Amino acid sequence: MPYEIPPDLAGLSLAEIAESMAKRGLPPVDDWHPEASADSGMTIAADGSWYHDGSKITRAGMVRAFSSLLRRDDDGFWLVLPYQKQSIEVEDAPFIAVDVKEDEEAGQPVLSFRLNTDEFVTADADHPVIARGDADTPALYVRVRGALEARLDRSTYAQLAEIAIARGDDPLSVASKGAVFALIPA
Repeated sequence: MPYEIPPDLAGLSLAEIAESMAKRGLPPVDDWHPEASADSGMTIAADGSWYHDGSKITRAGMVRAFSSLLRRDDDGFWLVLPYQKQSIEVEDAPFIAVDVKEDEEAGQPVLSFRLNTDEFVTADADHPVIARGDADTPALYVRVRGALEARLDRSTYAQLAEIAIARGDDPLSVASKGAVFALIPA
C-alpha cells in the first residue's frame, strides 16, 4: 500500500497520529553499515529545501523517500543503503517542524509535531524539544529519530510559545508525556 499523506495535524487524534506513524515504516538504516561511501551531491538547506547538484528537488515524494534513508553519524549526515552510504550536506537540521498540536493522554499533555516530510513525532524523553542559541535569539528543535532533528519553523515556534505561556512556568517551558522542556537556552 503506498504511503498516504495524512490530513492536517489539527484534525487528527492521538490515535490517528500513532497509526500514521506506524504505517510509515522506515528502512533500518541504523542496522546498515556499508563500507562503500560516496558523495551524494545533495544538500538540505536551512529552510528544509532539498537540492541535488544545485537544483531544487521539487517532488515531495522524492524528498520523503530520501529522508527515510537519512542517518547522522559522528562524521556527518548520510543517505544509507545496505551496500553504500552517501554523504549529504545539511545546513542546519534535516527536517522542519511545520505544525504542533497539544493533546492530553492519561491526564498528561502530549505534543505532536508534523514535519515538512509529512512525518509525525511526539515529544517525550527520547524525542526532546531542545532550545539552542541564546535568550535573545533562541532556536527550537525536536529530536526525530537517532541523532536527527527538526527545527521548528516560525509559526510552530509561535504555537509552542503560546502553549508555554498558557502553562505559566518561568522560565517558559512545555511538557509532553511526562517530560518538561525549557524553551529558553541554558
